[in-house]
Amino acid sequence: MKKFMAFTLSAVMLMSLAACAKKADETEAETTAAETAVETTVAETTAAETEETVVETEAPVEDAVMSYADYVAADMDSEVVVTGYVQATQSWWEDQITVYLQDEDGAYFLYNMTCSEEDAALLVPGQEIKVTGYKSEWAGEVEIIDATFEVLDGNWIAPATDVTEFLGTDDLINYQNQFVSFTDMTVVSVAFKNEEPGDDIYVTLSKDDAEYDFCLEYYLNGSDEEFYALVSGLEAGATVDVEGFLYWYEGVNTHITAVTVK
Repeated sequence: MKKFMAFTLSAVMLMSLAACAKKADETEAETTAAETAVETTVAETTAAETEETVVETEAPVEDAVMSYADYVAADMDSEVVVTGYVQATQSWWEDQITVYLQDEDGAYFLYNMTCSEEDAALLVPGQEIKVTGYKSEWAGEVEIIDATFEVLDGNWIAPATDVTEFLGTDDLINYQNQFVSFTDMTVVSVAFKNEEPGDDIYVTLSKDDAEYDFCLEYYLNGSDEEFYALVSGLEAGATVDVEGFLYWYEGVNTHITAVTVK
């Protein structure tokens, strides 16, 4: 009887030990599964954070190039980034140059843009550039100041847009800084800045009994002796066609580049 009971107790103990071992195995399996789930969650979170970081790095807002409409809508003194094609430049001086820039939608006046003398040689008519600077205004002229640039691959020359019909209207300013033309204008007067040759020439032209100011900007094309002589010799009453850049100074003050006497 004692031997039988001993055998029975031994069997019970073995079954108990087997049950404990199975329970331990199940617990270990559950722990391993839980740890794997945690590791998977951490990996997914890290991947998501990495993806988010990549997305933010790929498209920084400050590098976005504006359309002309965006530029017009931008606040004064805000940073602007635009692209366009050089139409003309004023004389380079002390690592600065002033540029008449245009694209198919509008135009920009880059005042005293930072530029080395070597880089100034790259700013030929038609050359595409990207410009970063600040939108500003002076005496009605909207311009970009404190600008820097980089050269791009495009090339385009703007044709002159005839804006004669807009003289005396609020629509004229929509063409500010663009290369424009005026037809059948009448010469009213010609005057030299500082009252003698060798600087800007102020030209007053009329249309339909209203007078408008034009200017031969010396730093733009005053070194062209033939053109300078032509403009300075215009006679009152003459009829002329004019081309130039629609600059603004307390009203329209086109920087003229060509004059045809009829």
